[in-house]
Amino acid sequence: MTERARKIIHCDCDCFYAAVETRDDPSLRGRPVAVGGRADQRGVVATCNYEARHFGVRSAMATGQALQRCPGLIVLPPAMEKYRIASRQILAIYGDYTDLVEPLSLDEAYLDVTDAPHCHGSATLMAREIRARIAATVGITASAGIAPNKFVAKIASDWNKPDGQHVVLPGEVDAFVAALPVKKIFGVGQVTAAKLNRLGAVTCADLRGWSAAQLQHHFGKFGTRLFDLVRGIDLREVCPDRERKSISVEETYNVDLPDLAACQAPMMELIEQLRLRVARNDAAPYVRKLTVKIRFADFRQTSVECVAAAIDVALFAGLLETGHARGAQPVRLLGAGVRLQEDMPDLQLGLFGQQQA
Repeated sequence: MTERARKIIHCDCDCFYAAVETRDDPSLRGRPVAVGGRADQRGVVATCNYEARHFGVRSAMATGQALQRCPGLIVLPPAMEKYRIASRQILAIYGDYTDLVEPLSLDEAYLDVTDAPHCHGSATLMAREIRARIAATVGITASAGIAPNKFVAKIASDWNKPDGQHVVLPGEVDAFVAALPVKKIFGVGQVTAAKLNRLGAVTCADLRGWSAAQLQHHFGKFGTRLFDLVRGIDLREVCPDRERKSISVEETYNVDLPDLAACQAPMMELIEQLRLRVARNDAAPYVRKLTVKIRFADFRQTSVECVAAAIDVALFAGLLETGHARGAQPVRLLGAGVRLQEDMPDLQLGLFGQQQA
């Protein structure tokens, strides 16, 4: 007997931080707005509205560069508690439809509504109703994708942004995915997309002629995942109790740290912050790896890790030295983190307590 198709909604708020700010200050409507750090402190854009995107501003762009592209850009500092309150309101709305809600961040989540009785069981109508309630309750808009699996639902939620939704029925998945550019595949970044293009694969359909072995040869373990995704296959379940796999802290410095010696004291400060965050989440017994992240003055980035069962200053110092040697130039960002045990119990590591670096 054929297994019943699931009904997955991926709901994603439109320009979340900027939308909340515009909601609270109507004078911002129609003007280019970004939320992020100050240009004179090497800040970056966390999010921006569509008016700003029209000028080429985007998330993760340096604020200074964003202001060059859009001189009239209004840059506001993040107000995280305000965003967390809005997020809790949105999650409460999701919970009225299903217990199977998997938050990905403050402003997006997967919902499995396969067995939800609301709206006569129609995922399309549920998504429409959820979006209307978010607009009425929170005062911002959200977009949604509806599909039989998470991969397709996430792509579909971006199809009719902002304030829209798109449905991909089970019988439409094959054609929908076949036409997608490979850069739309979950896990394919700029480097992998460029490599795929060089190998002659522009769309998912182009990759369907490749065997799993060929994909593994070029892309390692990710090749197996590619083999499934280009066929629209994604068996991942919506997991409401997702465990955090890592905890980290990082800092971007106003003035480049000129050499390894100059990085050592700031790294000690980061380690102490990390120690407090791990303790606050009762995660110390589950530490399995230590990681150091370095972004150099030319924006090249490297990460180094080692196996460890506890935060160890000496091990962090060694990782810092190894990572710094890869660039041997001034440093603009340092990060320290831990990776946690794969099968750790649900510690309820707070989604809303997690700070954004």
